[in-house]
Amino acid sequence: MEPSYVTVQGRRLEYRRIASSRPMQPTLVFLHEGLGSASMWRDFPDRVAAATGCGAVVYSRYGYGRSDLLERPHGVDYMHREALDSLPELVEKLGIDDPLLVGHSDGASIAIVYAGAHHPCRALVLLAPHVFVEDISVESIAKAKVAFETTDLPRKLARYHVDAARTFYGWNDIWLHPDFRAWNIEAFLPEIRVPILAIQGEDDEYGTMRQIEAIAAQAGGPVELVKLAACGHSPHRDQPAATLEAIVRFVRQVGRPV
Repeated sequence: MEPSYVTVQGRRLEYRRIASSRPMQPTLVFLHEGLGSASMWRDFPDRVAAATGCGAVVYSRYGYGRSDLLERPHGVDYMHREALDSLPELVEKLGIDDPLLVGHSDGASIAIVYAGAHHPCRALVLLAPHVFVEDISVESIAKAKVAFETTDLPRKLARYHVDAARTFYGWNDIWLHPDFRAWNIEAFLPEIRVPILAIQGEDDEYGTMRQIEAIAAQAGGPVELVKLAACGHSPHRDQPAATLEAIVRFVRQVGRPV
């Protein structure tokens, strides 16, 4: 299916919409990981939408997928800029008045900043979120750089991005920059009043359970934690059935009664 495009912050972003099958339900907005794109979610958004009856929007951020190419390196605040500037404009331009954010990794962090800055949303689903930088994160991102430069990872990423190298280094370089070690979004957590579902794999190579435990301890609203065995950094790919079940149950709890 060919994507649609919307201009946000002067840049063209690809997106696709999934129609709702139940009236008056929130719209799921899927926020991809640091090397993700709209297409890298594969059919997971469709499965969540079908099971909940919600409509959905899946999009590629600036510098990813078929969206406009990254023109200059990211700053340490790139996720803040996405959450505070780009995402609110996207939601407004697409006419989404009741978003329920489903974020993975960087996308989950963006969802936290968005909600913590008091932008309206129904709830948050956070898959492998980051709220601060851990040694394991930096170590795995350094290993990803080696893999990109010594394996067929560029070819694999090229299936999902117009310029795989520019996308990869845009993400990799800033995470490995010394200034990024101080990155921290915990201050946004007490400002979040909406319900949160946080899902983390026990074998996540990019973060420990400290991430979701910090969310549970500091968020201003109710938090449900799901810790999955035999699961790495992508719960929706590593444990799709358990992840789908948890999300569907949560969305039904926070959605409007029919």
